[in-house]
Amino acid sequence: MKFLFVAATAIATASAFTTSPATFTTSVPQVGGVRDVFSQEGNAHRNRRSTIVMDGKANAIRDRITTVNNTKKITSAMKLVAAAKVRRAQDAVLATRPFSETLQSVFGGLINRLGGEAADLPLLTQREVNKVTLVSITGDRGLCGGYNSFMIKKTEARFQELTDQGIDCDLILIGKKGISYFTRREYPIRATYECTQNPDSKQALSISEEIINSFLSGETDAVELLYTKFLSLISSTPSVRTLVPFSASEISQKGDEVFQLTSDNGDFGVERKELEVAEPQDFPNDMIFEQDPLQIVNSILPLYLNGQILRTLQESVASELAARMQSMQSASDNAGALSKKLSQEYNRARQASVTQEILEIVSGATALE
Repeated sequence: MKFLFVAATAIATASAFTTSPATFTTSVPQVGGVRDVFSQEGNAHRNRRSTIVMDGKANAIRDRITTVNNTKKITSAMKLVAAAKVRRAQDAVLATRPFSETLQSVFGGLINRLGGEAADLPLLTQREVNKVTLVSITGDRGLCGGYNSFMIKKTEARFQELTDQGIDCDLILIGKKGISYFTRREYPIRATYECTQNPDSKQALSISEEIINSFLSGETDAVELLYTKFLSLISSTPSVRTLVPFSASEISQKGDEVFQLTSDNGDFGVERKELEVAEPQDFPNDMIFEQDPLQIVNSILPLYLNGQILRTLQESVASELAARMQSMQSASDNAGALSKKLSQEYNRARQASVTQEILEIVSGATALE
């Protein structure tokens, strides 16, 4: 019996030190190369999908929350910058208003003095339309919602409409977004200009000279302006108006409106104010002009065109900035909602990890009893 007990003990001890294939893996050389020992483990690692670690730390979720919050700070700052630029555009519109009123008053008085003689001026002459030039105003940058896409679609639709009527068209493009879009699609382009965030009279003058020269030389029979009419911070409308030839009645009888950016409890808003038509200046019949009144009117028309282009540029820039404000506000709201959702997931992960640790402690204590 003693011998059998010693033999059994020796066999048990030997079996404890016996290696199993599952415990150790050996590399067996083969012809043509060496088999990769960890090939299966490497494939499993590459095919593994990323999962949320429920270990109480949840570093991936925490890092993403930080990134989202930083993005929210950036979009909020961009909204405030756009609001400041809208106010600057508002001040620019108000600064040009006295000149526009005086020009409209003098023009109305001269038209009343001349009567039907003003109809003979080249810029007021209506002629048969065989070719139209479209002036399209877009932005130079993105991150402004559908501002640029709406204006591009409006220009394409108007171009197609005139082409279907058998009228030749070409384009004068203002803004990098419109220039890049129509250039890639090989549209007939007469001239291109950049649309800065602060349009000035020099920029408007170069555009108006191109328009007037094209019309007076007979290269085009009409010029239409496509721009974005500023309505409010959440609304703007793509609009079309005829620039050349002018309408004397429209110049002397058309009113104006200005907008003013306001704020109430941190919320931005816009107040619009309709302005009455400037009263025509009274020129007595016995007044002697140093120059011919027709020449004066002919000199006023380019100034009027320059002012109208500057005004539409400023209004388009205000519409772009308002669209950017709205877009950044939406981005900030979405970032806040996403941050709140991620915070909930992070808290759930921490709670699950803490609960698991408590269960392990309780199970261990129960096992020791």
